[in-house]
Amino acid sequence: MTADWRPAADLALARGRRLDRRIPAFLLRSPISRLGYWWGTAVGWCWGSLWSTGPVERRAGLWVFQGMPNWTFNRGGVCVGGCFLTGDARPSDAMLRHEAVHKAQWLRYGVLLPVLYSFAGRDPLRNRFEIEAGLEDGNYVRRSRTQRPTLSA
Repeated sequence: MTADWRPAADLALARGRRLDRRIPAFLLRSPISRLGYWWGTAVGWCWGSLWSTGPVERRAGLWVFQGMPNWTFNRGGVCVGGCFLTGDARPSDAMLRHEAVHKAQWLRYGVLLPVLYSFAGRDPLRNRFEIEAGLEDGNYVRRSRTQRPTLSA
């Protein structure tokens, strides 16, 4: 990954903020978005219960379903509502910090999140949701020596 990803990331965040201003306020961080979060969590529970062969535990405010087959999630795992679905490896604290931000995004956007996420694109260096969650914590870029991990959500 390129070392000069920050300018593009800043542009993606600014674009996302402009887009958020066009979303009606009653859809964001509201009873409606909370319903979407609970729907996502129910979907995550069903998918995780179907395919998880590893431990299911509560960590960092998330239900973590381990032992998922690789085809059931992208990259290192996926956050659906309040559930993190992942493979055999035990997720690090940094990864769970990243996924906890995605949980907060589910709480903010509800069922709009999957749609907005798909419009943000597959490139994590330009996807505002991945940037907000922390590219270093999500293992998308190398952690810089000067930057310390922070909890953002």
